Amino acid sequence: MTITYDDKTPRHFMIASIVWGLVGMLVGVIAASQLSWWQANGKFLESITFGLVNTDGLSFLTYGRLRPLHTNAVIFAFVGNMMFAGVYYSTQRLCKARTASDLLSKIHFWGWQAIILGAAITLPLGLTQSKEYAELIWPLDIAVTLVWVVFAINFFWTLAKRNEPSLYVALWFYIATIITVAMLYIVNNLQIPTSLTHSYPIFGGLQDALVQWWYGHNAVAFFLTTPILGIMYYFVPKAANRPVYSYRLSIIHFWALVFIYIWAGPHHLLNTALPQWLQTLGMLFSLMLWAPSWGGMLNGLLTLRGGWAQLRTDPVIKFFAAGVTFYGMSTFEGPLLSIRAVNELSHYTDWTIGHVHSGALGWNGLMAAGMFYWLAPRLWKTELWSKSLANLHFWTALVGILLYVAAMWTAGVTQGLMLGQLNEQGTGLKYEFVDTLLAIRWPYYFRTFGGTLYLIGFAFCAFNIWKTARTGTAVNGTAEITPLEKEKKDFMGLKPIFTHKSTQHVFCVILFAILWHFAPSGGDWAAFAMVIVFAVLAVRAFRKNVKGWADFHDKLLENYIPLTVLAFIAVAIGGAVQILPTLMVDRAKNIEGRLQERYTPLELAGRDLYIAEGCYNCHSQMIRTLVPDIMRYGRVGVADDYSHLGESIYDFPFQWGSKRTGPDLAREGGPLVEGNKHVRLGKRDNLWHFNHFLNPRQLSPGSNMPAYPWLFENETDFKALPGKIAAQTRLGVPYPTMTRDEIEQNAREQALAIAETLKDSAFLPSREDLSGDELRNYLANRQVIAMIAYMQKLGTYTDSGLKKEKPDTFDPDQQRQARETPAPVETARR
Repeated sequence: MTITYDDKTPRHFMIASIVWGLVGMLVGVIAASQLSWWQANGKFLESITFGLVNTDGLSFLTYGRLRPLHTNAVIFAFVGNMMFAGVYYSTQRLCKARTASDLLSKIHFWGWQAIILGAAITLPLGLTQSKEYAELIWPLDIAVTLVWVVFAINFFWTLAKRNEPSLYVALWFYIATIITVAMLYIVNNLQIPTSLTHSYPIFGGLQDALVQWWYGHNAVAFFLTTPILGIMYYFVPKAANRPVYSYRLSIIHFWALVFIYIWAGPHHLLNTALPQWLQTLGMLFSLMLWAPSWGGMLNGLLTLRGGWAQLRTDPVIKFFAAGVTFYGMSTFEGPLLSIRAVNELSHYTDWTIGHVHSGALGWNGLMAAGMFYWLAPRLWKTELWSKSLANLHFWTALVGILLYVAAMWTAGVTQGLMLGQLNEQGTGLKYEFVDTLLAIRWPYYFRTFGGTLYLIGFAFCAFNIWKTARTGTAVNGTAEITPLEKEKKDFMGLKPIFTHKSTQHVFCVILFAILWHFAPSGGDWAAFAMVIVFAVLAVRAFRKNVKGWADFHDKLLENYIPLTVLAFIAVAIGGAVQILPTLMVDRAKNIEGRLQERYTPLELAGRDLYIAEGCYNCHSQMIRTLVPDIMRYGRVGVADDYSHLGESIYDFPFQWGSKRTGPDLAREGGPLVEGNKHVRLGKRDNLWHFNHFLNPRQLSPGSNMPAYPWLFENETDFKALPGKIAAQTRLGVPYPTMTRDEIEQNAREQALAIAETLKDSAFLPSREDLSGDELRNYLANRQVIAMIAYMQKLGTYTDSGLKKEKPDTFDPDQQRQARETPAPVETARR
């Protein structure tokens, strides 16, 4: 019988990917420019319009607002739509069946575009969760989940209707993507709403950090890697007209990757307050990723064997070969950065930014372009409009991404080395943080230039595809197929996956390996012995019955439900082992030593403003257990003043950060001023923070931080605080019982007390007519006061009483001179 494929859906997803790709990359270039020239945060627009546009109130143009828009647009809009185009096109051919439901395909497409549009509106408005790659507000999270379920139903329904008995390797990766992304997204976005646009996650502090990077790392793994590998396994052989180099290698690649990848998230939190066993686990599994990742890379490149001559003439092969090479480079660099000694240098610097972009633009971007150039002639039944323009795109993009990555490597290594360099006496640090920003200014310029080149190259692609579509006619592919009898597919139940010797041996090895890690002294070595025993038994059983084990796997590929269940078990084990133990540990009653002081209502309002303005994109709140970090950010006179586990226990969400474009803020706050229950004095006084928000370069020449004039105009939302306090209480923050009026009164009293300290010394250019009590009353209602309150609270903690620590000595006067008299190296090292 003849079937007609639904190529309208992949055609729409491809067009959407190109359009959103241009938007995401343009926003990325703007964000890169903002780090190179602070005026690009809005003042540039004011200059080129000769003052006709006043950008003082345009808060959505700042780096903190645009950076999440850039990452979400590139990941979920550009790569997401590209992935869906490839999945819908290839799945129909591999199953020899039309997509199960045209209606579900339409709901999926338009639902996904609506979500992206919602993100494009809300993120610049400061409506964010602040969790990397998971910034969307809770209504959009629900929409993402529902649309993903629609996609899953359509995909698995198509598998059930297939006319091909065995599932090809590309489909394995699609299955792993669908089930794992659903698991990751739902768990990481469990939250309690306080309004239509605001919520708090149910995890806080250590738990939130671990769950977030379990999600964040594996969003890269199962949204940006596994589906693109599936696309590689389908489109590269098609483009090269050659079979996959090694089917056996693809089996090893798949199962090793989906099992190992999920464990590697903690390597984003090395040298932090994360328990050592989790750090070690994350590092070890990251190193193990080298093998399957490079196995897949070699399988892709060697598929092109004998066809390298096509590189000179076929732009599609160029893009695929370069894309797979970047995959190999990125998956070599990732495990390298997870080594603790390397991570000390790279983390919180631009080296990580370079690594991420080599994957997103080098691997995903080049693979997307290759797929577009291969698909367009087939979707519109014509020739590619211009191979010359496609080749120009290739070289422009390649030079652009190489410039970008090289600039970020240079900036990251330079900044990491400078931040850790001691002075000639060896008693303090040589450079201020702002000195490192000045030193890496030229790499930032090259980053912007490289990103602009990549954007120009992609514009060539968009134009080429548009002209190709104009010269052709949209068509749907057809195929002659023989309907498959029901008895020849999906005949296996779930029981065999638990009773076959292959899975039993593997489960036993994994079980005793976990027990080896958690068992008490004596029991751990017994568990390790069992690991060896079952590993030996597995090898012996395999050698005795190689054909039986191979037949079992072949049958598994003819039954999509058991395959899906087994893949889910493989990815779920790692998350359960890492996350569940922390649910017991991260509680106030179990914390030894330092315990975070809860935020007052005003400080909580300031924290939400900090998140809304995107300050977490540039500032961390985590002093690592490293000498330079302790010397630079720890309090003077407090030995080993790194961030402890209990100091962020009430942070919903956590704010440990992933990049330092500005200094760490974990010790920015300080104790209450004697005789005043509302005013604190930290490293800097209230006036310093006031002026810093107004004009950062007034106090830190060379800073690339934008000014925040709207904080001095917009009013704090005191009315929203009771709902937020109620949500925090449900999450376990020990607030006393307060009425709505008491909460609001507490916040207003603290705001007035802080404004009182500013009324005689602060100067507000926009309200020159105000002074004294008038200025105090005006400022007390403004967002800047809430932000100052939050700044002055950071790093305050009490003794939990579970463990008597040596009392900390903290002298505010001595603290303000921290930069001139840092703690001795010996004290910090001890």
